[in-house]
Amino acid sequence: MPRLTVWYLRAAFVHLALGATFGALMLTAKAAPSWGWAWAWFPAHIELMAYGWLMQFALGIAFWALPRYLQPPKRGDERPAWAAWALINLGVALLAYGPALGLAWVRAAGGVAEALAVLLFAIYVWPRIKPLGV
Repeated sequence: MPRLTVWYLRAAFVHLALGATFGALMLTAKAAPSWGWAWAWFPAHIELMAYGWLMQFALGIAFWALPRYLQPPKRGDERPAWAAWALINLGVALLAYGPALGLAWVRAAGGVAEALAVLLFAIYVWPRIKPLGV
């Protein structure tokens, strides 16, 4: 398994664990009304589960599973994919934990980081997507 796929999947599982923890806190808050503070973590829970877990898992598997080139380097220049990994984790962190800081620009920066991550990954994988048998 490629090293970058390992890092995508490891980060995805960390986000899964954190998102599930916030989800468990919110479920506990349903049974214990005094835990109403737990619902403040709802946006972080959504961000961690949707982008931190699902998107990163999908990108990591795509990096591994998409067809390779016949000539070395087999996966091409991996720098855009590594940059996408860094940007998606930065974006998830800013969007999940940034609102707790009370800074409005943090949400915008997190969204831009995630959008750039997707764009960089798409630019990286586009040449590897080809018709069957070519």
